[in-house]
Amino acid sequence: MIDNMKSLFDIPSDICYLNCAAQSPMLKSAKVAGDSGLAIKANPWTLDPGFWDDRSRELRAILAGMISAQANDIALIPSTAYGVATAAKNLPMHKGENIVLLEGQFPSNVIAWEQKAYACGGDLNVIGRPADYDWTPHVLEAISKKTAIVTLPPCHWTDGSKIDLVAVGERCRDKGAALVVDATQAVGAMIIDVGTIQPDFLICSSYKWLLSPVGSAFLYAAPKWQEGRAIEYNKFNCDDLDPSTGMHLPKTGALRFDMGGRNNFILLSMALESAKQVSKWGADEVQKTLRPLTDLVAEMATERGWSVPVGNKRVGHIIGISFPNQKIENLATKLASEQVYVSERGVGIRVSPYLYNNEDDIKQLFGALDRFVGV
Repeated sequence: MIDNMKSLFDIPSDICYLNCAAQSPMLKSAKVAGDSGLAIKANPWTLDPGFWDDRSRELRAILAGMISAQANDIALIPSTAYGVATAAKNLPMHKGENIVLLEGQFPSNVIAWEQKAYACGGDLNVIGRPADYDWTPHVLEAISKKTAIVTLPPCHWTDGSKIDLVAVGERCRDKGAALVVDATQAVGAMIIDVGTIQPDFLICSSYKWLLSPVGSAFLYAAPKWQEGRAIEYNKFNCDDLDPSTGMHLPKTGALRFDMGGRNNFILLSMALESAKQVSKWGADEVQKTLRPLTDLVAEMATERGWSVPVGNKRVGHIIGISFPNQKIENLATKLASEQVYVSERGVGIRVSPYLYNNEDDIKQLFGALDRFVGV
């Protein structure tokens, strides 16, 4: 269990922020690192020529360690959508095949697949939301010899309901389907191991559980895809000229998928500082620390007759609350008027605490909910 870390963030004492799954607050140390990046841009003659490569190399190694990968398996990219587009560009699909995904999946991991299925003469096989929040058996049943690609998160972004990606990976390999994972709502907050899941590609935006700024993300590419085609070619993902052709050669490993603009002094400095801290805490310890808070949410919601995913059907850092037979308009705005911050998702809200929260925050949330939601 990790001690409360609110002192490391610039969060006023009267703010009850339970919305890390939407946008994490910034570490104070990351702001200092960002300021150092701004200073380089303000005075570019102070730039150490090795800055870009040294910082990128260090960040890549830390991110790889978080998912039990090798540094050479990691590309530095700007967003989940960029990584999904990279996967979609490289994974084969033929007419009559399908792509498996979840109802209400985050759009960054949907839109490129809609386009790919249409272009290839295939279909999307969208798994309907199960009433008991148990996605895994429905996903496994949907994967067949006609499935080209399965593209899933470790948990649903709206309520934290969990998908067993190890079982899904085994099913994909049995049926010859590729597996793509959008791990944005997982890396840094729970154990993600590419050795056991065996995805073809895994993508993660870092502005949530990795505490980094928007514009920072990473892509894992399995070794068999590391000679694939990049979205773009630039000075960071290409080597020197091939003497036989006179053309630039893409770098080896997943580095060939690195984005242009990787040399953003500000983003790179902040992402590295944040990754160091999150890695130091450890994803398993973060999960163990947050689980009691979401368990308390589940207990207090159930007492009021509200619906939540329970037990092993959800992760420990995100939980959705739905209010049967009622829709409270602008509930998140009403809660914010009392300095309580969550996200509205569907017919309810999503609660996503972090290491700056405690039990008093959960009780403050329910005190506010009791004023706005009928039991």
